[in-house]
Amino acid sequence: MSAALPHVFSPWRLGGLELPHRVVMGSMHTGLETRDDGGAAMAAFYRERIEGGAALVITGGLAVSDEGRGGPDYAVLTDPAVRERLATVTAAVHEAGGRIAAQLFHAGRYSVLQEQLAPSAVPWRGARGVVPREASAQEVELLLAQFAEAAAAAADAGFDAVEIMASEGYLIDQFLSPLTNLRDDVWGGDARRRRAFPLAVLRAVRGAVPAGMPVLMRISGDDLMTGGTPAAEVDLLARELAAEGLDGLSVGVGWHESTVPTVQAIIPHGAWLAVAERVALAAREADPRLPVLASNRITDLRDAERVLQRGVVDAVALARPFLADPAIVERSASGAFASVNACIACDQACIDRSLVFQPVSCLVNPRAGRELEWPALRSPAPRRIAVVGGGPAGLLAAVDLLRRGHAVTLFEARESLGGQFALAARIPGKADYALTVRAAESALREGGAELRLGTPLGAEDAQLLAGFDGVLLATGVVPRAVAIPGAELPHVLGYERALREGVPEGPVAIVGGGGIGLDLASALVEPRHAPERARDFAARVGASAAGAQLLADAPERLSAPGAGARRPGSSVTVLRRSGRFGQGVGITTRWAVLDALRTAGVRFAAELDYERITADGLVVRHSADGREELIPASAVVLCAGQERHDPLSEPLRALGVPFELVGGARDASRVDAVRAGSEGVAAARRLAG
Repeated sequence: MSAALPHVFSPWRLGGLELPHRVVMGSMHTGLETRDDGGAAMAAFYRERIEGGAALVITGGLAVSDEGRGGPDYAVLTDPAVRERLATVTAAVHEAGGRIAAQLFHAGRYSVLQEQLAPSAVPWRGARGVVPREASAQEVELLLAQFAEAAAAAADAGFDAVEIMASEGYLIDQFLSPLTNLRDDVWGGDARRRRAFPLAVLRAVRGAVPAGMPVLMRISGDDLMTGGTPAAEVDLLARELAAEGLDGLSVGVGWHESTVPTVQAIIPHGAWLAVAERVALAAREADPRLPVLASNRITDLRDAERVLQRGVVDAVALARPFLADPAIVERSASGAFASVNACIACDQACIDRSLVFQPVSCLVNPRAGRELEWPALRSPAPRRIAVVGGGPAGLLAAVDLLRRGHAVTLFEARESLGGQFALAARIPGKADYALTVRAAESALREGGAELRLGTPLGAEDAQLLAGFDGVLLATGVVPRAVAIPGAELPHVLGYERALREGVPEGPVAIVGGGGIGLDLASALVEPRHAPERARDFAARVGASAAGAQLLADAPERLSAPGAGARRPGSSVTVLRRSGRFGQGVGITTRWAVLDALRTAGVRFAAELDYERITADGLVVRHSADGREELIPASAVVLCAGQERHDPLSEPLRALGVPFELVGGARDASRVDAVRAGSEGVAAARRLAG
């Protein structure tokens, strides 16, 4: 137990459950729920997190009916085969000493499977022309029966609690909102009748589970929708739920179709705390003992401690941080904060994948969701492995090798580790990328790995690697050469130099509108320091800054390092020949970053050719009309892609040294850290077993 976290590590009660600390693993869809393996993969996933210190985990959404599924990889809780698999999961959690709650879920009009059932025939903006069918009075009664049946099935499968999903714009939230509930009957017509359905669901579920089994509900404290449910109505719902005997209230924020980002890296830590606290105070008017859980953008248990110190909410629900580090609780309890592999809120392998029904994992922890395939077992035959390259692929591979008992020597050309992650950490909103590097370096040093920093290896150095049992090549990428007349001029910079050293005063033209180009634009126009970013965010979205400011001022909070002062967005132009800006950026992040840059005044120009660079800027020719335009620039920064850097594979092949080539060094066609990290761990296991 950490003396630094007395509030986090204090016991509490959730209904009939006694819990040793106040960190709950919140619900997240994984795609493991429908895997036909008897529940083994899902059991291994949750068991590892219980063994890492989690006391209570909440499953991803388990549909209460077939039409309630959010997609093809959602399980229906009342299906006997599903219930049998889930019994395997609950048994594994209990054997490891933990507790588990089933989340009762119905997607409503967010379902993408078949005919959608909703309170009213109101499509959502991502529905591609599909209009949901308005539920009849009889179908509403059937929905209540389905929630009750699913709750009973959860108890039968051995779950310790149930959580009713009434947040993020799913079915129950749709009944609550004046945007989506246009009915004029007992289930809609005014605010009181719109609240009738969530209250009826609670009563139905409470009546279906054994006495003493905790029933929680997750609601949206603010749906962030223009014309959505007013805060006063949400607060009244919280009071009514408390009066009905709810055992726990979890507060989320936003709908999936809201144009306000909520979970991306650009969102300050704790940005939505004020929303949870408002709801908690309202609920306490009806039941002062009702536990309220805060969530969203809390990734460090020291932040959780600051939240709980305020005495308003009782616990915090963390989801993605448990993907990044299954042992976040255990490491934090021991005070080993530098060893925590923190969630960087990239969304690339988790939320982005879940939205397209691919198996969920984690960029900074490729083992997430693959615990059976890549078990955390020490090797019976340790080997000596060299890892060349200290970027994300090399670091993740080296840590995996070390934790499985192999001897690791890591060669890195620079004097510090991180590679592309070290560059990414210089982007405002991505400072947490440095935490992944810090956690890996901590693990490697504590585990006895040999780190040879400042040691670039070329073809002539291949013999140095001949004594190892295997070599993992994660040598990364180099910037692609750009054939634009004038590219040799002194005010033309590569993106790495621009990020490390800054750019001259004056307007900037960015050649390349992919992810790197957007990152560079962010570095030029957004504040680097966490407290200033928190204030900017609150001003931009109209949200209370109380939570964001509280956590932004934390002494360990990272700010993006770098040179150069913030400049007006209107002095930055991002250009690309053709295609979408931010091509390759994750689907939940791209729109939010583009919106922030456009709000800052950054200009975007595409469908053009680069003619020449002059002392005055960049001359382009527009494809539509052949018109030439001078983009004034005191600096032209080249962000036009990368090429693989692989000086060692051929010499090693000639020497007969076993090796694996991963990440950008293998394929630079799209620099993808998710792919690189996963390839690194997979290659490490092929090399060393």
